[in-house]
Amino acid sequence: MSADLATLVTSIAQRARAASLVLATAPTEQKNRALRKLAELIPAAEAKLMAANLQDLSAARENNLPPAQVDRLTLNTKRLLQLAESVRQVAELPDPVGQQLEETTRPNGLHIRKVRVPIGVIGIIYEARPNVTIDCAILCLKSGNASILRGGKEIFHTNTAFAELLAEALVFAQLPADAVQLIPTTDRAALTTLLKLDTLIHCIIPRGGESLIRFVAENSTIPVIKHYQGVCFVYLDRAADSAIAEAVTVNAKTSRVSVCNAAEQLLVHRDVAATLLPLVARALRAKNVELRCDAASAEILAKENIPHRAAIEADYRAEFLDYVIAIRIVDSVDQAIATINRDGSAHSDAIITKDEASARRFFAGVDSATVFWNASTRFNDGFEFGFGAEIGISTDRLHARGPMGLPELCSYKYLIEGNGQVRV
Repeated sequence: MSADLATLVTSIAQRARAASLVLATAPTEQKNRALRKLAELIPAAEAKLMAANLQDLSAARENNLPPAQVDRLTLNTKRLLQLAESVRQVAELPDPVGQQLEETTRPNGLHIRKVRVPIGVIGIIYEARPNVTIDCAILCLKSGNASILRGGKEIFHTNTAFAELLAEALVFAQLPADAVQLIPTTDRAALTTLLKLDTLIHCIIPRGGESLIRFVAENSTIPVIKHYQGVCFVYLDRAADSAIAEAVTVNAKTSRVSVCNAAEQLLVHRDVAATLLPLVARALRAKNVELRCDAASAEILAKENIPHRAAIEADYRAEFLDYVIAIRIVDSVDQAIATINRDGSAHSDAIITKDEASARRFFAGVDSATVFWNASTRFNDGFEFGFGAEIGISTDRLHARGPMGLPELCSYKYLIEGNGQVRV
């Protein structure tokens, strides 16, 4: 069976590489035609997609997956319409392929241009988010890359239904159907093979839990773009506006607890903790958030009769992905910065303050992919940034960082024009 899987996955990669060479020179309008068709197909196929999703949801409940994970699996009309809108937005975005980055003419007359080109074949390894299938496929398509999608077993039927729509849209636009392929098994042996095909696949992007991402990073011979965790902080500064502090903290924590840009950690400046923390804590408790506190914050909440529990050391670096937040008191913006850089995951962190100097210091000092001032960490998202969608959020420092849109799915090459120059 392993030999058969290896042959299957290798064949998929070979066909993806052939398709990538066609896509690399495909006209923008042809790619957009496929995207616009897909945007029509998604809502039209709602019944089929919901039926496939129901199979996955039934299995998830039988396997006693936590509610937060079930939410990540779930499709509904609103989410399908948002997916279709993402596809339309990507179709309207400028095509990055061929964009000129630099231009110079050397003293010997050589004319040198640096232009964007597709990476080639991109493998996306992900778990329980059905939107990832569409987001990754459309961004790869628009940027001229072939994509190989390997989703988790929890969402297999939904992903298969989406893959059929993608193939239909590609054929409609007379593009290779092999430009987007779904690995038709969740067997780990298929993934192991995929991660070794470095002559055919040029980049791997894992999306999911830390264990999956570490497995991919440790076993791949192909370059990997990743983030391990979303340990995101909100810091309420001494000059925080109380209304903004309450609204942003509650949104960052509770608007969707199961995603990587949800806040997991709350820091509060000691000078305002006695008045500001109870206000924010009550709002969080109203949303059924469990408060795990250091000694100083626990003392404040105890005086206000606000339910809480003592944190353990591991809570201060935890990605809960649930209705839980850890709370600490800090003495300064510099201590907040140091705490975030030590205990965070370089993903999404926010400061709430009316003091511009503190905000600028926070911007400069926090070593994260995305840093916010008076705004929710939940905005760290390609759709919200105007990218139409995102292929992932990178906390790496080479090539791509933060939400990855079309430009981040391109490499570049140099085009040199001469008139007979030779090197002496």
